[in-house]
Amino acid sequence: MAVKIYSDKDADLGIFKGKTVAVLGFGSQGHAHALNLKESGVHVIIGLYPTSKSRKTAQDRGFEVVDTAEAVRRADVIFVAIPDTKQPAAFKKDIEPNLKKGKTLLFSHGFSVHYKTIVPPENVDVILVAPKGPGHIVRRQYTEGKGVPTLIAVHQNPSKKAKKIALAWAKGIGGTRAGVLETSFKEETETDLFGEQAVLCGGTSALVMAGFETLVEAGYSPEMAYFECLHELKLIVDLMNEAGIAGMRFSISETAKWGDVTIGPKIVDAGTKKRMKAVLKDIQSGKFAKGWVKEYEGGYKQYKALLAAGEKHPIEKTGDKLRSLMPWIAKRNLKGTQASYSA
Repeated sequence: MAVKIYSDKDADLGIFKGKTVAVLGFGSQGHAHALNLKESGVHVIIGLYPTSKSRKTAQDRGFEVVDTAEAVRRADVIFVAIPDTKQPAAFKKDIEPNLKKGKTLLFSHGFSVHYKTIVPPENVDVILVAPKGPGHIVRRQYTEGKGVPTLIAVHQNPSKKAKKIALAWAKGIGGTRAGVLETSFKEETETDLFGEQAVLCGGTSALVMAGFETLVEAGYSPEMAYFECLHELKLIVDLMNEAGIAGMRFSISETAKWGDVTIGPKIVDAGTKKRMKAVLKDIQSGKFAKGWVKEYEGGYKQYKALLAAGEKHPIEKTGDKLRSLMPWIAKRNLKGTQASYSA
């Protein structure tokens, strides 16, 4: 059965007429949703904790900024744009005490609701609007008159208007310009976590580092290993992104194609897929979520240690040197921007 794709004609921003929406947090997704909605004619306020460094940033962008609890009290729709691990404390302290019948809680990731680290009262709508792109892309596409494909889901619907609100929000951030697909909190959460862990982040970074190590340990220069295992990855990913795997294969040499179809399955084999299934099982059972919450509650000790070890990997030193020779690659200190995403 084909999945219905919703467009502009299926959503009505009029549902927000005379209403106030609050964005709790002004990080990656929060700032993009807030700005796009504001420019779509929606009345948006920003809710932040009193010492948040994002207060001035949001005020400079023309928003009224209030404390989180006040934002929840005043708003009809509340977007919880706070990191997953920090949502339970914020919910208990500032959100839940100020929720009333008829309000709507909105999330861009289903983690907290699906794994019940927060349990919303039954008299509020609970919806998900998740653009399939980072906040800066959501913002840029909107300003260019385009949009990012977006997922919506409904977890609770006492008002019987939850889906209409989700579609209207998706339209307000530009999602209906590209296309909106309906899913569930369970499906969005579990597939998102699996993709991050097994393929997009965990799988890819581990594969790149293993390839780099294999070449260097065999006596090849780190520079050549970097070019072949990391630098050229963007070319291949861009081709896949633009035309699919078959389109990528059409664009590479016959030698590369032959290596692809004969050697790739020997690297990512049945054993890899078996381990992927185990990863998915841990996600589905809640084991991963429990472990991640425990890691947060323990002060991120292992998390920080593993990240620090990764930063010391030889591929990073080699990459810093080679990227300095490539003026066409934007030089960004991404580590210095992480703090802004959590407030």
